[in-house]
Amino acid sequence: MTDFAERKIGALTVRIDRDACMANESCVALAGEVFALDDDRICTFADPLREIERERLLEACQTCPVQALIVVDESGDEIVP
Repeated sequence: MTDFAERKIGALTVRIDRDACMANESCVALAGEVFALDDDRICTFADPLREIERERLLEACQTCPVQALIVVDESGDEIVP
């Protein structure tokens, strides 16, 4: 069973494939308002989520070297990776 976490952020839906995460931390460095590492050093959503600019959120998701961050736009189209 794959471990996913998913949240709606503005008009975007962001999904974390927690099984694929390798704790690179680039997402946290670029978008700490949205992402954090849990006690196992696996990407999760920050609690609480704070506002973030759409472009910076997309940039943070695109930096994942293992494509563990998936973004779907308001039309249902996958835009990252």
